[in-house]
Amino acid sequence: MVKKLFVGNLPFSTTEDELRDLFSQHGGVHSVKLINDRETGRPRGFGFIEMDGDAALAAIQALDGREMGGRSLRVNEAQEREQSSRMSGGRGERR
Repeated sequence: MVKKLFVGNLPFSTTEDELRDLFSQHGGVHSVKLINDRETGRPRGFGFIEMDGDAALAAIQALDGREMGGRSLRVNEAQEREQSSRMSGGRGERR
């Protein structure tokens, strides 16, 4: 079963290839997606990795807290986003 991992506190210079190389040391990587700001196009310092279940758990244990580019990585299983007020105009009002 494929698991989606959240990777946070990334250096802004991190590339998808660098993340793929780092995580592939713990198993097969299905996909890597770094998140950029919609307006500026600049990196936001986090992304998502999809890996097989056992490999994902090994990567979490090995890489959570590991330093990369002077920053301590946060690695955990991604949580599905709840529907937020952004869907109703961003002001929290009901429609």
